[in-house]
Amino acid sequence: MKKIIQTPLAPAPIGPYNQAVLINNMLYTSGQIPLNMETGFVEMNDIKLATKQVMDYLKQILQAAEMNFENVIKVSIFIKDMNDFQHINEVYASYFDEATAPARETVEVARLPKDAPIEISLVACKDA
Repeated sequence: MKKIIQTPLAPAPIGPYNQAVLINNMLYTSGQIPLNMETGFVEMNDIKLATKQVMDYLKQILQAAEMNFENVIKVSIFIKDMNDFQHINEVYASYFDEATAPARETVEVARLPKDAPIEISLVACKDA
């Protein structure tokens, strides 16, 4: 049975979706952007800080589902500028053990919600 996962420690959805869905021990998160939860705007111009904010939101969602980054099996990263890849990767790497890091793709896109510089979603498994 599908279970909706929500936490007040990550931004509320800005459309008809949920922060995450848990089904059969698999967690699917919606994409997270570096949204300031007080203002509703993306205010971070520093890609490292923006990436850290997004990863911290994902951490909160994982914890709400009683998981952590060790449970993550797949990550999708969408960025506005591939020139930021090295800075994003540096922050991203601090959340995972390289030997057991999840599968991942990184894609440059024309535009993200609220003109965010980055959006990240992930899939995690309780059995991982």
